Amino acid sequence: MNNLPAAKIKMMKGSIRCLIFGLLALLPVIGFPFGLAALWIAGQVRVKEKQFWNPAGPYRVVGVLAATTGTLLWFIVVVLIAYHSASNPNHGRSDYYQGD
Repeated sequence: MNNLPAAKIKMMKGSIRCLIFGLLALLPVIGFPFGLAALWIAGQVRVKEKQFWNPAGPYRVVGVLAATTGTLLWFIVVVLIAYHSASNPNHGRSDYYQGD
């Protein structure tokens, strides 16, 4: 039995999965893990592209771009929120709060 067609189909499905996860990476709050998953899938597909021609290659490229954008964007947002909360001298309290 020839596994060549099965390997090509698996590679093309991986490219489409990369695109879907990459687009989900653009969602606020929940997008970060989808971006990491898309980049992981893209790496696996890229290894197989060295052996076979991938007609779904543009889907992988768009998925990687969306995943990279979403992952970097939400990582920066989380870092800025963490920095702001750590550097706030009132620790989230209002200036008018006199309790505790």
